Amino acid sequence: MDGESSWVSHCFDSIERDIGESDSFSEVGDEYNKEVETVSVDLILPDDLLERILAYLPIPSIFRVGCVCKRWHEIVSSRRFLWNSSHALQQRPWYYMFTSSDEPIGYAFDPILRKWYGIKLPRIETPNWFIASSCGLVCFMDNDSRSELYVCNPITRCLKRLEDPPGLKFSDYSALAISVNSITRNYNLSIVKSKQVPGNFFQWDLSIHTYNSETMVWVTPLTEVFAGWRGGDESVICGGVLYFLIYSTGGGMPENRHGLITYNLSSRTSHGLLIRSFIPVPCSLTCGRLMNLKEKLVMVGGIGKQDRRDIIKGIGIWVLKGKDWLEIARMPHKFFQGFGEFDDVFASSGTEDLIYIQSYGAPALLVFDVNHNHWKWSQKCPVTKRFPLQLFTGFCFEPRLEISP
Repeated sequence: MDGESSWVSHCFDSIERDIGESDSFSEVGDEYNKEVETVSVDLILPDDLLERILAYLPIPSIFRVGCVCKRWHEIVSSRRFLWNSSHALQQRPWYYMFTSSDEPIGYAFDPILRKWYGIKLPRIETPNWFIASSCGLVCFMDNDSRSELYVCNPITRCLKRLEDPPGLKFSDYSALAISVNSITRNYNLSIVKSKQVPGNFFQWDLSIHTYNSETMVWVTPLTEVFAGWRGGDESVICGGVLYFLIYSTGGGMPENRHGLITYNLSSRTSHGLLIRSFIPVPCSLTCGRLMNLKEKLVMVGGIGKQDRRDIIKGIGIWVLKGKDWLEIARMPHKFFQGFGEFDDVFASSGTEDLIYIQSYGAPALLVFDVNHNHWKWSQKCPVTKRFPLQLFTGFCFEPRLEISP
């Protein structure tokens, strides 16, 4: 299909070798020598210089050049190359789109080359698993017992299973987040669990569980009972602070259906009741998606109609400054038309300076460049919708070779 590339095929595709087309060098100082000797650039370049050149290739091309010859394969497989390549060329975040409602299969979109690649994710069993990503690592948690937890690099397929998290095995709602330290490569995980108090619809038990890769220990720094609010499945870590959305369960008729809670993971304190950190959302939202863009909290939300808050009339993007929301963009109507009218109609995630927004009902992917305030559809994903109720979802991640769990 047009635009499709198999990830595995990068290791086996026959590719054109430029060795025979390289610049020629004649013998220096022998003006009477009529023979012109052709020398391959590959033969005269030392390993360190060749390594620096290859490090500037996009990640898919690095996989392909590893098939050129044994020497190139050894270079791109070395630890030094993997580390240097991460500093040589800035990769932009990719988006992985699940193309089946039942099987964890799909394609990853590269915004630099504007191509889709078939990537098989390790261990994940269904697309409805909880997923979070940071700095090249992706965390998966099963949606049944919510105790099967993995951290992996989707590019290298390096994988690690974590110990079962503490707390309720079968919570009603769970929100997963991961934050990787770009210098030490250590990472922190958090899971916010929420379960209805038996016999009381308005009260919900909420607990926060955190994991540190350096100590390899889970802790439960906080448990609390919320009245009129429950946890959900949206959370993110920015600058050592955990942010997660809570949802109104009725009673008192709150102005908005959503709210934001903050918890400082560094000090492990909420300065009293967690609900006191409540930050109202900027307007009536049908749904909200949280993401970390350069350590700034960004929310993509469906804007509800004033008279019908469960009907979406637009999609906005806000950044949190202190306790105030600043709207930085609103989706133009020509792009919004394909997203439908129901309350929860899209998936969205992003990192660095890109935000991806995807309709649940179609394999169409919209890309928003924050730096340039520019909206653009991606290349068409190489999949077709097979039946009317087929759903599509996905997640954003940074393609990196050097990081592992």
